[in-house]
Amino acid sequence: MERMPKITQAMIDAYDEYTHLTLDRRRFMERLTALAGSAAGAAAIAPLLAASGASAQIVAESDSRLIAEEVTWAAPKGQMRGYIARPKDAQGQLGAVIVIHENRGLNAHTRDVARRMALEGFVALAPDFLSLEGGTPPDEDKAREMFGKLDRAATVENAVATVAYLSELDWVNGKVGAIGFCWGGGLANQLAVADPNLKAAVAYYGAQPPAEGVANIKAALMLHYAGLDERINAGIDGYKKALDDAGTTYELFVYEGVNHAFNNDTSAARYDKAAAELAWQRTVEFLKKNLNG
Repeated sequence: MERMPKITQAMIDAYDEYTHLTLDRRRFMERLTALAGSAAGAAAIAPLLAASGASAQIVAESDSRLIAEEVTWAAPKGQMRGYIARPKDAQGQLGAVIVIHENRGLNAHTRDVARRMALEGFVALAPDFLSLEGGTPPDEDKAREMFGKLDRAATVENAVATVAYLSELDWVNGKVGAIGFCWGGGLANQLAVADPNLKAAVAYYGAQPPAEGVANIKAALMLHYAGLDERINAGIDGYKKALDDAGTTYELFVYEGVNHAFNNDTSAARYDKAAAELAWQRTVEFLKKNLNG
């Protein structure tokens, strides 16, 4: 029986390049085969690098502490769809958090994160930013292709419309923040630039916005980066300078020795429990301070 090769940083880097830059699965598998030493090894390792939709949920869909449902709301060019969760026994109005998915779209994991956020005492809405293209497909490679074709300006407009929708809900105190992961982290940054009504934004390993727009940010920011994520981290210094020059309120953390997507507990190879738990604790405290205070 062939022993599974060890997952190396080179393998993780190859997966990151495939899922964020080339979208070329054949080339990725060829490279992974070379790194693993065999096609069988590559076939065994690939699922560990990817996120698993079969992974256990942290908060069950049927959790009796929550009210969760599918919702729609108006966007500039159509209807947005998403999943909203809130504490069943909440006393009074709460701050609201937009939970922005990765470049795989609105899936079970993102819905689970929304429920986790709701249990922390927020109204949590996870939009599907492929809504106007027919919604997130089950095929993750297809979803990534669709994200590559999205009009970024229109996507930001849809995010701004989501802030407006949330701020008017009866259960919400009028304060709206956003938390985004990977592709969603980049959108959280851009939403902060675009919408002065956003009160707080948390970006997990998200691409930085153009420096010329940073002075427009009114929201408080929390920025989480993975120490091994060279692709995204290349923009940290420029972003930090622009934030400092603008006098923006922000906190920035780099988690050494961990990879891009370290928060995603459905990805066996890249998830880092210690970093994810520390970042989540910081995130929740930050959002409570800015949205429920």
